[in-house]
Amino acid sequence: MDLFGTAGIRGDAQSRVTPELALAVGRAVGDDGDSFVVGRDGRTTGEGLAAAVEAGLLSAGADVTRIGQVPTPTVAYAAQHRRGVMLTASHNPPADNGIKLFADGQEYDDAGEARVERRVDEGSSPVAWDEWGETVRADVLGAYRDAVAEYAREYGEPLDGLSVAVDCGNGVASLATPQVLRALGADVTAINANVDGHFPGRESKPTAESLRDLRSYVAEGGAELGFGHDGDGDRIVVVDASGEVVHEDTVVAILAEHYVAESEAGDPVVVTTPNASARIDERVRGAGGRVERVRLGALHEGIAEVRESGTDDTAVVFAAEPWKHIHTALGGWIDGVASAAVLARLVAGPGLAVLRDPVNERPYRKVSVDCPDDRKDAAMDLVTERLPGEFPDASVDTEYGVRLELPDGSWTLVRPSGTEPYVRVYAESEDVSALVETVTGVVRGAVDDA
Repeated sequence: MDLFGTAGIRGDAQSRVTPELALAVGRAVGDDGDSFVVGRDGRTTGEGLAAAVEAGLLSAGADVTRIGQVPTPTVAYAAQHRRGVMLTASHNPPADNGIKLFADGQEYDDAGEARVERRVDEGSSPVAWDEWGETVRADVLGAYRDAVAEYAREYGEPLDGLSVAVDCGNGVASLATPQVLRALGADVTAINANVDGHFPGRESKPTAESLRDLRSYVAEGGAELGFGHDGDGDRIVVVDASGEVVHEDTVVAILAEHYVAESEAGDPVVVTTPNASARIDERVRGAGGRVERVRLGALHEGIAEVRESGTDDTAVVFAAEPWKHIHTALGGWIDGVASAAVLARLVAGPGLAVLRDPVNERPYRKVSVDCPDDRKDAAMDLVTERLPGEFPDASVDTEYGVRLELPDGSWTLVRPSGTEPYVRVYAESEDVSALVETVTGVVRGAVDDA
């Protein structure tokens, strides 16, 4: 597909995600249902693009409920039993915007996006004048916040004044995470918590560098725990009491182990992606569950596949890729607000250090090897043929790239980038330098010979 990427449609609001495109997408997706919620993040172009999407939906005969500026998970929550459109570019720069589609609380799958893209390409006319839809306004933010708080109370312990700092990055998480944590009893300091589409406080993508103010505040004793969000509130970064960012796979391992341990299912499953650490597998296995992997950007499809292939004892208890988590007992959407609430409750009892201590945090590295797009397929064929020979004792999985797991728990993944002229190498090992050197040598040789 040319229109949709791994997380909806994104791009510059002047040249790619324009009102013309938003109108066309609205009219195209309007053929899928008769009731839609439409929300937007805080970007300055959001109001105009939301109006264009709404016009497309109405002219396709669908009714629209406007819910205004909200986090992306709020749109997903409101789209249960109907459909939804969110105008957001997530962590992209302020000049960008995007369109994300939901059906019954879940992001559109590949088939749904392909169907919409085909309709956009073909073009369509409005329905008859007396069949156009109607618009109403609704405030669902309060109901969403209440639902997240109620869900989080099922896990961990009361916050009872736990000091938490949240850097909302001038995004729409400002409207949800501080409020939910306060409702749960936390003492919350909110940083960059005014919604501003220029993102004046920091760049929208939460990284160790962009979260330096949050990290300094926590490290200097301002809080016991820190959270950072992206522009639309689906991503989360966790900062420990020393002001250091906790590795994203460690966060997944902590949540995954807890959900498996709490599950009453005979076959509890955690769905994650090929680039996720073996530390997740170790904690999940130890708690009595198993891990299934699916390609990046396809957590929802992975959940569906596990449910379809499983037995009556099978339950997907959690799904995650780096920075993004699906709390399946709450709903089928990625939700950084819920992650903050649940993690805070888990930390409130023993503390983050105790939760983190049993997780084997081996050194991790990611390397990009130059590879022209037209040579990626041939190069990956050669990697698939050659790499296992370098590690004869490793288990090999070639479903989503080439992933090798070694007997000592080390692992490596080689996969082509879907957007840039690179082959990516991921590796985790006590001797990560040696592992990376061997793997990248094989990859470079494969690119040269492709």
